[in-house]
Amino acid sequence: MWEKYYSVTSIEEALDILEKEQDRARIIAGGTDLILEMKQGIRKDIQSLVDISRIPGLASISEDGDGCIHLGAMVTHNHCLSSPLLQNSAFPLVQACFSIGAPQIRNVGTVAGNLITASPANDTIAALMAMNAKVVLKSKRGERIIPLKDFYQGVRKTIMESDEMMVEIQLNKLLNHQKGVFKKHMLRQAHAISLVNAAVVLTLNHRQIEKASIALGAVSKTVIKAEEAEQFLVGKELDSSVIQKCAELAVNASHPINDLRASEKYRKRLISILIKNCLSEIMLGTERDSFPERPVLLWGKDGGKISSLENQQMHDISTPIITTINHKSYRLEHGQNNSLLNLVRDQAGLIGSKRGCGEGECGACTLYLDGLPVLSCLIPAPRAHGAEITTIEGIARDDELHPVQQMFVERGAVQCGYCTPGFIMSAVKLLEEIPNPSKSQIRQGLGGNLCRCTGYYQIIDAIERAARQMNE
Repeated sequence: MWEKYYSVTSIEEALDILEKEQDRARIIAGGTDLILEMKQGIRKDIQSLVDISRIPGLASISEDGDGCIHLGAMVTHNHCLSSPLLQNSAFPLVQACFSIGAPQIRNVGTVAGNLITASPANDTIAALMAMNAKVVLKSKRGERIIPLKDFYQGVRKTIMESDEMMVEIQLNKLLNHQKGVFKKHMLRQAHAISLVNAAVVLTLNHRQIEKASIALGAVSKTVIKAEEAEQFLVGKELDSSVIQKCAELAVNASHPINDLRASEKYRKRLISILIKNCLSEIMLGTERDSFPERPVLLWGKDGGKISSLENQQMHDISTPIITTINHKSYRLEHGQNNSLLNLVRDQAGLIGSKRGCGEGECGACTLYLDGLPVLSCLIPAPRAHGAEITTIEGIARDDELHPVQQMFVERGAVQCGYCTPGFIMSAVKLLEEIPNPSKSQIRQGLGGNLCRCTGYYQIIDAIERAARQMNE
């Protein structure tokens, strides 16, 4: 899929490569969007990938003395979910991050990457636009700070130049008199793209609205602001009639398309419902009620630690990948321009991880990369260099099945068996993280895994029984 894969150790190294290769190179962080686009032939012009995941410090979330929150380029969706600062002061962003994909996607997918992909249905765009966020772009030519609302030019089009890298996202923390909420509608309960999403942030003086910000996603060529609806709310107090009128004005601001997922009429109906729900929850103070007290991250005990590199590494088809899989060292001479899944199956000969959809939808290929469950069909093979990988073959120890594996056998949670390795990998990390999970938490933890035989009842039962056994 690519000719050269650079693993860099500093922003400066990344910018040097971008300046040299221009349109032929692309930054990769989590890769959950980019690798899929390359598989589908959308990015045929890309010859080199520049992996910034090993740059120290890019996953930081911090606040400066002026109340501005700074998100580094490698802040993932799960980093946002685990951040007390964002939970308290940027709740719409946390809600948006929780709605994205599944735990395996949120473990590697970055907020910056979600913004750069520039799909009008991407959830964090609406949340951050409602919070008037800015992005910091850097190149060898200098640095520029752009309001997010000015960043987009169309579907999957931004103002970024080929030699630029997004190094930071900036947003002001919400204060006590500011309330915000994000909502989306999708066709299944988890791991699905928005049909419509909406984010609302209100600045209040007691009950009167001093300022309003409303962003709508998947209703136009870009995420848009509903400016007339925002202006209407200023000076008002929320009640049923004000909420109804605001919803009507928000619908008028949209220009939804008809496609396979929804009609224009249906999307307009959804806009009205989402805006009403957002405003009603702010009015009643219930915007946090439906959010889980402890979102499932699948981080296990340690949260995962990204393996570091001492020096920049470039992989092409002649550069071996040196890695550790299931506590055993491997030197892999082929497969450098393919996925991590292909690497472990075809080069390391570990065929337990299954190739299902190949698009990050089914979870059959779940394995651990530096301790974190990921969808290996979306991870570039060179990311394994210097890293620690665990596959389903590494779960059993001392010739004894892991309790999760044993209960899958005893409770009939294995049918055709194709999805089973992915389910087990997710379940093991879930029980490391939450030893006594509720059914809701089990469903969250398995949100990225699909069973085509629909054996979910037995799977959940097996995990509950494994948890009880492990705790005993």
